[in-house]
Amino acid sequence: MEHIRNFCIIAHIDHGKSTLADRLIQACGAVDDRKFRDQILDSMDIERERGITIKSNTVTLEYTAADGEAYQLNLIDTPGHVDFSHEVRRSLMSCEGALLLVDASQGVEAQTVANLYLAMEYELELVPVINKIDLPAADIDRVSEEIDADLGLDPFEAIQCSAKNNIGIDGVLEAIVEKLPPPSGDPEAPLKALVFDAQYDKYRGVVMLVRVQDGVIRKGESIRLMYTGADHVVEEVGYLKLEKVATGTLETGSVGYVIAGIKTIQDINIGDTMTETERPAKEPIPGYREAKPVVYSSIYPMSSEDYGDLTKALDKLKLNDAALTFTKVSSAALGFGFRCGFLGLLHLDIVQERLEREFGMSLLLSAPTVQYDVTLTNGEEVVVDNPSFFPDAGDVERVEEPYIKASIMIPEKFLGAVMELCREQRGEKTQFDYLAVGRVEVTSEMPLAEVLFDFYDRLKTVTRGYGSFDYDALDYRATDIVKVDIMVNKERVDALSQLVHREKARSRAMHYCDKLSSTIPKHQFKIPIQGTIGGTIIARKTINAFRKDVTAKCYGGDITRKRKLLEKQKKGKQKMKMVGSVEIPQEAFIAVLKTEKEK
Repeated sequence: MEHIRNFCIIAHIDHGKSTLADRLIQACGAVDDRKFRDQILDSMDIERERGITIKSNTVTLEYTAADGEAYQLNLIDTPGHVDFSHEVRRSLMSCEGALLLVDASQGVEAQTVANLYLAMEYELELVPVINKIDLPAADIDRVSEEIDADLGLDPFEAIQCSAKNNIGIDGVLEAIVEKLPPPSGDPEAPLKALVFDAQYDKYRGVVMLVRVQDGVIRKGESIRLMYTGADHVVEEVGYLKLEKVATGTLETGSVGYVIAGIKTIQDINIGDTMTETERPAKEPIPGYREAKPVVYSSIYPMSSEDYGDLTKALDKLKLNDAALTFTKVSSAALGFGFRCGFLGLLHLDIVQERLEREFGMSLLLSAPTVQYDVTLTNGEEVVVDNPSFFPDAGDVERVEEPYIKASIMIPEKFLGAVMELCREQRGEKTQFDYLAVGRVEVTSEMPLAEVLFDFYDRLKTVTRGYGSFDYDALDYRATDIVKVDIMVNKERVDALSQLVHREKARSRAMHYCDKLSSTIPKHQFKIPIQGTIGGTIIARKTINAFRKDVTAKCYGGDITRKRKLLEKQKKGKQKMKMVGSVEIPQEAFIAVLKTEKEK
């Protein structure tokens, strides 16, 4: 165990985690040049296209140190985006140390600080690394100052490197061996291993990724999962060296994979403890804190026949993404679907794309909402995350919505624009703090619902891409939320109902009416499209009827002839309107349910 190091790389988005992982893998000779590709640990196409890490990934490296000793390095590459902080948390539980990466030009950013606190929560040993030192804009002295002032770490211990140009990588590897502690555990004790991730293989069943704390996992022995109480026989164990390498045993302190013939997804829980059937451990390893969804959206299949396939796809995705939650719902307009909970808009976006790519689903998503606490006039309290279940306005005493503390780090020259943006999003107690020369941290308390739609995009626009954003949940506060219904030809469309702050209700309703009026085809009668709060109409658009030119054959002559023909046509249209119902095409729902951002 003295020669094992379990560590992860944590940093803000785009500070070079995956590139540093690439260089460490190459330096240890884990992959030959012929098979190498950039971001080799980003296994999903969607990660490579977007240039972000979504799933934590593990690789075991063999490294010979300067003193000639051979070490086993278990590297876990982690995401940087706030929506995937649950992945970071799971990775940290499997490690003893972490490399905290800071960009030499951008310096300490919002997510750097958030990840530092996560690492401190699990008492990890930290080694600061200053990356991208070869950039023309690199300011190592300023970044060292920020590491000292903002992170409280020793800047003289920071290792300088450029992962892109392979500068200083040997220094990083030596620091991992010298400064990070080896794992602790008892090889003779009953087996105790943490299941920190899992994948689904259609030929082998569930592949569990485990970190062994005590004891040894051997091929052929019977193991028990303590949460479910189910017993299984180990078919294969080994290390992940970009491909699965079977070894027969996994020793104490190691990180590897276990295949035990688990065919159904319901039999496995991420964060479960694996132990021996014959000699079980007394108590499980403390598991994960359940990820609490903050954004809710309903997912419907385009075709109602695909509902069964969507159920299976969500089950398989849940195994690989522990933060996803879902329950069954139905809509009069869209049929059966699922109400899903996500950790943020990017998480929602990624889940939608993974369902479409990996499982071939065609989906329709409702507008995202947050969870509201509603107190009724009879004193009863209800939690509402779906506009369909929002009580009538007359029954509502008060509504509370979730607030967050937003932390925005920006160059000083954008301070005015960011303060104005916070004010527009109903930000309260907005303050700013100078971190270093030319760098400001703006903190503001604002409703989570305001951040959902286009806040992040607008922040990037007003700061020309230099602003970074992180948030922490605060509490629930009283607010003036109303339910906006969309009526098409005086009939309510349940799938388009939404919960909005009263100030923004009209503009949101107008957006929906505009989109519907441009996508619903003309009928033989006029179609009114209205946005309403209760019985009050706040927005309206009208789709005019097809009109046949009934006066075409009247050349000149008395005007009363034309009027007679037009009156006759009008009566016919009136009659049609009484029996006519409006077909709303699928494209209209797709156009409307795209967020403001995509507009």
